Amino acid sequence: MWRQWFSWKSVISRVARAKGFMDPIAFMAQIQRFAKPSEVAAPVELIRLSTVLQARGIMNSQAIQHNLDWVWPYWVVRQFNPNDISFVPRAFSITHINMTQRNWTAVGLPDSNKYVLVDPRGLVTPHYDGWSLDAWILPDDGDFLIPSQLSQEHFSQQWTGDYLEQLESQSHLGSTNLNTQVSVMTKEDELFCQLECTAQSQTAGWLAISLRPYNPEGVSFIHKIVKEKGKAVWKVNAKDRVLFHETPQKMLYSAYADGDVYGRSIADDPEVQSMNCTVGMATAMALYRIEPGQNKKVTVEIPLGESPEAKPHSSTEAVGAWSKALEGVSQLSVPDSKIQSLYDNALRSVILHTTQEDVYPGPYTYKHFWFRDAVFILHAMLCVGLTERATKVLNTFPKRQRMDGYFCSQNGEWDSNGQVLWLVKRFQELTQTPLSSEWKQSVRKAAHWIQRKRSPIDKGVPHSGLLPSGFSAEHLGPNDYYFWDDFWSVAGLEAAAALSDKDKEKQDFLDEAQSLRHCIDKSLAYAALRLNEEAMPSSPYRRMDSGAIGSLAVAYPLQLWPVEDSRIHATMDYLWKNCRVHDGFYHDMSHSGINPYLTLHMAQVFMQQGDERSWELVEALADMASPTGQWPEAIHPQTLGGCMGDGQHVWASAEWLQLIRNAFVREEQEGLVLLSGIPVEWVYGKETLFFGPAPTPFGPITIQVITEGQQRKLKWKADWKGMTPELFVKPLGSEAIKLAATDPEYLLEGTNP
Repeated sequence: MWRQWFSWKSVISRVARAKGFMDPIAFMAQIQRFAKPSEVAAPVELIRLSTVLQARGIMNSQAIQHNLDWVWPYWVVRQFNPNDISFVPRAFSITHINMTQRNWTAVGLPDSNKYVLVDPRGLVTPHYDGWSLDAWILPDDGDFLIPSQLSQEHFSQQWTGDYLEQLESQSHLGSTNLNTQVSVMTKEDELFCQLECTAQSQTAGWLAISLRPYNPEGVSFIHKIVKEKGKAVWKVNAKDRVLFHETPQKMLYSAYADGDVYGRSIADDPEVQSMNCTVGMATAMALYRIEPGQNKKVTVEIPLGESPEAKPHSSTEAVGAWSKALEGVSQLSVPDSKIQSLYDNALRSVILHTTQEDVYPGPYTYKHFWFRDAVFILHAMLCVGLTERATKVLNTFPKRQRMDGYFCSQNGEWDSNGQVLWLVKRFQELTQTPLSSEWKQSVRKAAHWIQRKRSPIDKGVPHSGLLPSGFSAEHLGPNDYYFWDDFWSVAGLEAAAALSDKDKEKQDFLDEAQSLRHCIDKSLAYAALRLNEEAMPSSPYRRMDSGAIGSLAVAYPLQLWPVEDSRIHATMDYLWKNCRVHDGFYHDMSHSGINPYLTLHMAQVFMQQGDERSWELVEALADMASPTGQWPEAIHPQTLGGCMGDGQHVWASAEWLQLIRNAFVREEQEGLVLLSGIPVEWVYGKETLFFGPAPTPFGPITIQVITEGQQRKLKWKADWKGMTPELFVKPLGSEAIKLAATDPEYLLEGTNP
C-alpha cells in the first residue's frame, strides 16, 4: 500500500499541485487519450531531437529579440521583421525557432561525414551545430554590404567547378561587390573548409571576416577567442581554429555585454589578443583594407578534423573524388535546364550523405540514421546506378537488427521491417546478387517479427490482424493503426517469401501476407462504410485528411494493387482536391507545409495512371527548389522557405532521382514501360532526350529519343540478363504501345495524340 502512496507519479503530481502548477501526470494522460493505446507513447529519439531544438529555441528567445541591432542570419532578419511576410509574432512563444527559412546547402567530399553548411545568404558553418563565419564589406562612406540583409535581387548563389564542388555566393549593393566560394579539401589526412572571399568597391573600405555565435538554427556559443601568438589564427573555444592566409590589418573583438563587434569603431578600437565572454556570445572581425576600384581576395581555412573515411584530396584531387563517385551513374539529358540541374544536384546530395556505413536524410537536423529514410534513399541510388555505394550501407543493416528481428531505428514505428525486406528483394532483382547466409538469417528473423507483431485476428474490431497502434511514419498523426505499416508489412512478407530458399518457409510467408491482405481489405471496407466513400484514410479509425497520403504506399512504391483500383483513384482525387497548395502536396499534420517527397509520391501514382497531373506536380516542385537545387523537408506556403525538418532533405533528392528514372523506365508486372512520365511535347519535340544506363530487374537499359532527318525515334540499348521483358512506350497521357523488344528502335511519328 505505501508503495502506491509514495510512487514517483504521486510525488510529482503532489509537488506540482502544491506549487500551483498543472499536474504533469494528468496532463500527459490526457494527451495520450488523443491517440490509440500503444506500447510506445512516442519514440524516444524524436523526443530527444525535439528537446534539443526547443532548448536552442529558448536560448534564441533570450539572445535575439533584445539585440536586434546585431547582424543576424538571414532567417532572423526576415522572421523578426514586422514588414516581411516571414514575420512570426512572439508574444506567447517560449521558443524562437527558424520556421520560415529552413534552407541550407551542405558542402563536402564523398565518403566523409563532415558537412559544411552554407545558408541562403552565404553564412558558413564549418562544424556540426557550431559557430559560423560571415563576410561583409564596410565602406568608409556609404552603405555597408551585409549579405543577410540583402533582398533577392542583390544576391545569387550557385554551384561552380567541373563537378559542382564549390558553392559560390555573390552579393552586390551599388558599386560594392562581394564573392565568396566555399569548398572542402583534404591536406595530410585532415579535412579543411576553405572560404575564399573577393571584395570590390569603388570607394575605400574594409573586407570583414566575422566570427558569429550562431548558425542557421540559432545561437551556438562562443565563450573564448584567442589570437595565436605570431600567427594569423583564431582559436575558438580552445579547440577550433580559423587560419587566415594573409595577416589582417586589424582584428577586433567584442563580448555580449558590449554588443556585436559589428558596432565597434574600426578606427578607434584598441586591438586585443583574446576575448572571453561568460554569456557565450563573443564576436570578432578580421579586417582587410580595400582600395578603390581594386579587388581584395582573402582565403580562410578551417580545419574540420581527421577524416578516416576520406582519402587525401588536394583542391584539384577533390574534383577527381567527385568524378570517381559519379562513375557509372545514370546520365540524363533533357531540354529543361532546371529539371536537368535538379537531377545533377540530387545525385551529388545522395552521394555526399552516404558514407561507408551510414546514409543521412540531412546534413544537420537529420544527421541521424533512420531505416525509413535509408530505404527510400538507397532504393533510388540502386535505380540510378550508384550500386556499390548503396550496397555498402545496405550490408550494415543486419548489424542494426535486434535479436528479436526488429529493424529498430525508432521504437514504436512498425514500418521498418517491411521496408528493409522490400529493399533487399529490390536489391537482389536489380543487381542479381545472391543473398549471403547472414542476410538469409536476417530476412527470416525480420519476417517472423512481422508475424508476431500483428494484432490478434478478432472479428469484432476494425484493426483485426493489422500491425499494432504506433507512431508509424511520424507525419501521419498520433498513435494509430496505420495502413502505411500494413502495406509495407505485406510487401515485406512477400519479399521474404521470394528470397527464401525453403519451400515451407516460403509458403508460410506467402500465407501470412495473404492473411494480412485480407485483414486490410476488411478494415478498408469498414472505413468505406463508415465514411461512405472509397478513399482510403490513414487508419480505419480516421476520417479523410492529409494523412491519407500514407495509404498511397500500396501504389507507390509497392505496386501491391493494380493502379486502376477505384480506392487508389478515390484517394488521389481527395488529395488533389483538398491537400494541394501551389500545386504541391500540403500536409496539415506535423509538417504544416508543402512536402516535396510526398508531392513526388503523388506524382508517381499519377504517372502509373497515365495522368498528366503528374507533370504539373513535378514542375511545381522544380520551381520551389532552392538556387542550389535543394528542398527542405517541408516548404512554407507563403515564404516558400523551409518550415520543417532539415534544410537540405536528402529523401526529397532521392525521390527526384526516382521520379526521373521512372519517367524514362519503370517496371510494371513482367515488363518495362518507357517514357511514361515524359510529357508528350518533349517526346515529339526536336531536342534529344537521354537516360541511362538504368538498372532494371532484366538488365541495364539506356533510352534515347532523337530526331533523325524528318523522323522522331525512340531508341534503346539493353543488356538483358535472362528473360527478355515486354516493352511498352507510353508518353504521359497517351495509350501504351507494345514494342518489339528485339528491335532497338521505334518510329514515333504518327503516334502523337
